[in-house]
This record gives sequence, C-alpha cells and structure tokens, in this order.
Amino acid sequence: MTLNRLLFGVATITPNITLYEKKQIIAMKSSHSKIYPDMTQFQSNRLSDALFAQFSNLIQHHTGIKMTPSKRTSIEGKLRKRARILDFQSIEEYANMVFERGGLDAELEVIVDLATTNKTDFFREPTHFDLLEKTLVPALLAARSTRVIPRLKIWSAASSNGAEAFTIAIVLAELAAYRRHFEFSVLGTDISSEMISEARTAIYPAGMIDPVPEALQRKYFMRGRDTNSSPKVRVTPELRNMVNFSKENLISKRLSVDKDIDVIFLRNVLIYFDPPTQKTVVRRLAEHLRPSGYLILGHTEAAIGNEMDFEQVGTGVFCVK
Repeated sequence: MTLNRLLFGVATITPNITLYEKKQIIAMKSSHSKIYPDMTQFQSNRLSDALFAQFSNLIQHHTGIKMTPSKRTSIEGKLRKRARILDFQSIEEYANMVFERGGLDAELEVIVDLATTNKTDFFREPTHFDLLEKTLVPALLAARSTRVIPRLKIWSAASSNGAEAFTIAIVLAELAAYRRHFEFSVLGTDISSEMISEARTAIYPAGMIDPVPEALQRKYFMRGRDTNSSPKVRVTPELRNMVNFSKENLISKRLSVDKDIDVIFLRNVLIYFDPPTQKTVVRRLAEHLRPSGYLILGHTEAAIGNEMDFEQVGTGVFCVK
C-alpha cells in the first residue's frame, strides 16, 4: 500500500475482542475448569518471574519492545485488569489460556496494546517543529522543480494517539497558507490498534492542547459543549482530512509506506528497543526517505543517530543522503 492510498483509504480497526473470540475464550475457560476444577484457588494473582519472562519474550518478539524490570508492576496491573475483564480468577489462569490453550491469536493484539507506552503531547520537543518550519521545509522546497506545485510527505512513525501527526499538520498548514505554496500529506502510524482508533477520532482532554498557541487552538480545535464531564476538544475536520493513520510494526521487514518520504519523525520510541533493534529500525526507516530527506529522533535518542552515517543538522535531526 502506498502513502497516497493510505491517505485516502481508511482501514477498519479490529476491536479488542470479537464476539467469536469471546466465545472461544469462554469455551477454553470452561474446558480448563472441567479438567482442573479447583486449580484457581491455588493460583496467585501476581505476575511470577516465569510469567513475566514469558510475556516479556512474547512482547519483544512481536514488537521489539524490551520489557525491563521497571515495567513489571505496570504490566502486572494491566494483565490483572485484562484477566478480570475476561472473568479469569488470576493472571496465571489468564496466562494458561493464552499460552497453553490456544488463546494467543485472540489476545496478541490486546497484549501488545498493554505493553506500549503512549506518552505524547502536542508540540512536544518544540525545537523540532521550529526546525521543520524554518529550515527543513524551505530546504526541501528549494530542491524541488518550480514547474509543478511541490508536494511534501511527512511520516510520524510512532504517532501514538495522533498528537505529533496533527502538530506536524498544523505547522505545514500554516506554512502553506501564509508563506509558501505547496501541498503536503501526513501519515501517522503506530503498532497499537487502540492508539490508531483514538488518533482517527481525534478527541482529546482540553488540557492536552495547552502547549498549542491560542490562535492555533481556535483555528484547529473545536471545544465540546458537554459541561457535565471533563472538557474535551476535537481536531477540526479540515485538519483531520490532512492526516491519515495506519497500523505499522516498525520491526517488520516490510512496511506499507512509500520510499520517497521527505521527513520521518521517529521520536521517543527507540529507547524501548535494545541497541541492535534500534540500529535495524533506523536503517530500515531511512530506506523510506528520498535522497537528502530528514530523520528526526527524540532528544534522548540523538546518540543513536550519531552512530549512523548521517549528517546531523540539529539535536536529533539528521539528513540522509
């Protein structure tokens, strides 16, 4: 699938658990109870060392995310909640269903969602967006033919709930409207189906747009009228139409994205991978840039880019020849 197709095609998101999968899990659970009718009373609702290792290996294999010991308490709480939703008595019983009784296919996507960290903000690490506006876009447009209207392609490769991708779209929309005439498309991808769904809905707590300048808040966000709940805002339809979201796993050998991207934002995700995976992901994504395109890493990840054969043009910002 090319980027242009992604921009106009909307994929459906599979819910956390379908009715069919629910019936399968209930059947497996019923079978387990018949074979081991009194087992649950002896099972602990804590995540044992063995189960933590088993879930960690599963998560790293499918996502590249390394589950450090510091994440154990968090993943334990999430697994306990998931077990409770499915009416299991313990994490151990839930794990038995997943690993021993054929429930992995039904639960893998959910487990991946539980493992991902979704910290994000609008205009996070703002110097990158200043550089995009004042340096990168002018350089990209200067290199294009003046005979046709240039079109820039920007990819937010770990977009979480969409805040980064919409921030990119705001910056480009302002540039296109007031300073330079060009077209653009923004693609946001994430491994989490839940985050992709949230990004497409584009509804956020009102406080989340505090970093956005007030004039841009009024222009690109609509405020909810429901005064009985926490204040919400939604990205305007015009801005939502500039951004498409699709599920991608960055450790996949093949990514459904064009190979003439102008700028890739790959920020604050490499820190969750081990060093070999970090380098593999960076090299693979760099292949999707057009010559002299730009790769933007998080400030804390800049050292990873420094180890590659790229030209550094800013903190965490590299030109890939």
